[in-house]
Amino acid sequence: MSPDPKRPARRQVPAVERILGPEDPTLLDIVDNVLSKGVMLNGDVSIGLARVDLVYARVSLLLCAADLVLPGEDDDPIIRRAGRFQARQQAGVPNARRASRGR
Repeated sequence: MSPDPKRPARRQVPAVERILGPEDPTLLDIVDNVLSKGVMLNGDVSIGLARVDLVYARVSLLLCAADLVLPGEDDDPIIRRAGRFQARQQAGVPNARRASRGR
């Protein structure tokens, strides 16, 4: 099948443009998009001497907005703190602030 000369060829749209849009994104747009969708980074770090690995670490990092991880949390910090305090009391966890003050 030969291409139609009257019809212009379709331009390949890069993945970045499909995600962020055709306009030039600012750093704030990119950070907002990453936090709203979430990103998982995995990596390996090894430190060696004379081709002998001395330290090896596997690193995993989850970066996303807190409301994605804790969807049931209230927006008001006072209500959140009171709810967590109640949960700790029901679980039998002593109040660390009072114990450290000597009360």
